[in-house]
Amino acid sequence: MAGYTPDGARLMAWAGRVWKCRAGVARGCAVVDGRLDPPLFEVDRFSQPVSLERTPFLYNDGGRPAFLPALPQGVVALEPAATDPELAVGREHVVSEVIGVKPTPPYGVETQLGFVAGEVAYEPLWVTPGIAAAFGITLVKPGQAVRVESPVPDLSQVEYEYGVFAGHWSPYQDTGNRLLSVVCTDLEHHDFPHVFASTDPRFPLVISVGRYWPRLCRIRLADLWVPQGWALYIPPKPAVPGQACIDLHNNRNSARACWGDIAHDSITTHTLLQATGGFFNWYWNAHDTAHGRPAGGPRP
Repeated sequence: MAGYTPDGARLMAWAGRVWKCRAGVARGCAVVDGRLDPPLFEVDRFSQPVSLERTPFLYNDGGRPAFLPALPQGVVALEPAATDPELAVGREHVVSEVIGVKPTPPYGVETQLGFVAGEVAYEPLWVTPGIAAAFGITLVKPGQAVRVESPVPDLSQVEYEYGVFAGHWSPYQDTGNRLLSVVCTDLEHHDFPHVFASTDPRFPLVISVGRYWPRLCRIRLADLWVPQGWALYIPPKPAVPGQACIDLHNNRNSARACWGDIAHDSITTHTLLQATGGFFNWYWNAHDTAHGRPAGGPRP
């Protein structure tokens, strides 16, 4: 047959299977009525209350986050990372303008930034204490602890399952719940604390972060790869007029580490958050983003 190739034969065979599925002939075919199986976005698997009045200490108990009234004997709480505007880590991009600011009461404020870039790259980095500190974050390894500060004492620790396509959704661009072919920049800060614990049995956790210098019109972006059993503590970060830099984060790329693994397309993780009533400051940009894998392995 003219033009016959092995790839062409596979394509014709695939097309035949799709046609049979549409006709209802093939049993057990994933493509029914021309639609693939819907991808997992985000599932709340289990939630438990955390009272910081009674249990103010986050203790990394052998890789699992525990909230305790007092620290185990011999454990000294870490000093939370200070915000030092001179620290600059991650891929730098020029912020050309603030396109718009949109209040969305009672939830928060959306700020759309313009970037001088066709594609916005996030530098993939295995997290270290220094790298975390460059975004105002404290790294908590097994056997370490930190006192959690919060204006709201009653929080929740939630076990989430995130799908690898969770970042392929935009709450800003009137695209509804469609799965998109791009991942936009979607970062936030807020007036309550976070703990992101890497607890999946197979994959590290990936947290996207940014540091924005409004007066300098610069932003640094990175994906922090958090080894299994480690955790990130982000203190409350309310809006402060005139601050030199703004530290930002987002966890919708949590499952980035299983990208390319066709057998697994989601991860589980534990997150401390204020489940209701928090006030958010969102920063977003519509350009497609690029996310890769860090070189080498995690540093001890």
